[in-house]
Amino acid sequence: MKDLQLKNCRLDGRYDVRERLGRGSYAEIYLAEDFLASPESSHKTVVIKALNVFMQNDLDLDLERTLVENFQNEAIALDRVRHPNIISRLGHGTAQDLRGTVFHYLVLEYLPGGDLARFCQNNDLTLLSALDYLEQVSAGLAKAHQNDIIHRDIKPQNLLLTTDHKIVKIADFGVARVTISDNPITRVGTNIYAPPEHSPMLAGETQSLVFSELTPAADIYSLAKTAFVLITGESPRYFANQPITELPHSMRRKNWAGELVKVLNKATQNDSRRRQQTVNEFWKDLSQISKLAESPDGRAATRVTTELSSIPKAHIAAGFTPNAPIKPKFNTSSEMRINPDLLKTPKHPLVVNVKKTDTFAQPIQQNPVISTPPINEYIKSEAERTIKPRRSFLRNAATFIIILGLFAGSLFATYNYLVGRGFPLLSGFATKQKMGTAITDINLRPEPTAKNEPIGLITVNSRVKILQKDDNWYEVVITEYGDPKTDSAAADRGWAYGKYIKIDE
Repeated sequence: MKDLQLKNCRLDGRYDVRERLGRGSYAEIYLAEDFLASPESSHKTVVIKALNVFMQNDLDLDLERTLVENFQNEAIALDRVRHPNIISRLGHGTAQDLRGTVFHYLVLEYLPGGDLARFCQNNDLTLLSALDYLEQVSAGLAKAHQNDIIHRDIKPQNLLLTTDHKIVKIADFGVARVTISDNPITRVGTNIYAPPEHSPMLAGETQSLVFSELTPAADIYSLAKTAFVLITGESPRYFANQPITELPHSMRRKNWAGELVKVLNKATQNDSRRRQQTVNEFWKDLSQISKLAESPDGRAATRVTTELSSIPKAHIAAGFTPNAPIKPKFNTSSEMRINPDLLKTPKHPLVVNVKKTDTFAQPIQQNPVISTPPINEYIKSEAERTIKPRRSFLRNAATFIIILGLFAGSLFATYNYLVGRGFPLLSGFATKQKMGTAITDINLRPEPTAKNEPIGLITVNSRVKILQKDDNWYEVVITEYGDPKTDSAAADRGWAYGKYIKIDE
């Protein structure tokens, strides 16, 4: 296996990769710090999910296309179901690691509270605490189903918590079905949480289950098995591939035990048509259990405040925004015209010179810097390397075109310089100032460079007026803050990196 070489490097001039959190068959998960994010930003620490199609050494083009399409679908699913209780995608990119391996990556929000599986192992949840988490998951799943997204792998390990363990978010949409269709259902999910329709071999046992359409009831089945874990603290392994019919002995005398078994039994029926058909319907049944929740002295609670809403409500954590980043378009190596053999023994330097390519990229304690170089500049096909010299008249024509291009370029550069200084030449930034919206928290700096201290902060969703442009930097005036301004002494005018400002059409 060939792991990516990313640790202690700066990716794309922005993300300082600290450590690898885990790996799968074709993906690696890294913890990183966003070099450009404000120290106060909720997304200063992020997760990099890197797709490494070369991990198994031999590259199968059909398999690679499937993996890239699935990775693309994961990004699309996350953007389509943008919700406070679903993990957010913050960005994406394509790069090369230190050994020349090309990989696509997604930038996801980091949830340091761990997953619910581990949290339940170390903590005994009360019934109301478990229902509170289940309400949040139900709210997120309901949003996904409204947008024709079936998660297909709901389980406690894919439910992540914030630092204070109050907010839970659904993660890992890697096997999600982006559209509901009659296509054959592939085997996904974990056995003890996966519904029978995920396995065609089990369809015959349901007798009446003679169709293969995937519906929201598949996620409801997995959610019910997850609810069993959160409420009882035990694994539903005994009920793998079959309905839940009872609770552990320690809970069978609870005054809510009978009603809970009825709700979970219906949700885990083998025939998907006999389950609750929507998440809201499942949550409505489950929320009724809260009315029977016991107080610490063992008596049934009668206060209305212990009752939960019959419609699951979202719980919002700091840093959430409904606005999705730019939509990614990932290509296979053949579409990028990369020769796989050359990637194994690259002849060109893959850690490019910082000064020539990226103003922001700086060495991290003498470690290399990873950027996103133009692949075709470094990797050429055999045909490109064996092209014979052109005839003299073609060389003369090429020389003329180059000279003409340099002349036109100098004129264009002069025009941009004058426009950038406010001279009213033609329409553009000089004569018609544009407006934009910050798509993340951005540091406001006194000059168009990251090598100075910030003088202010443009919070996400803030509105700005663009005064002039200098390369990739905009001089802006904040006209409306996305979040209330906390530092009255902070500047409202300065330079911001234009990549994180969405210009109005």
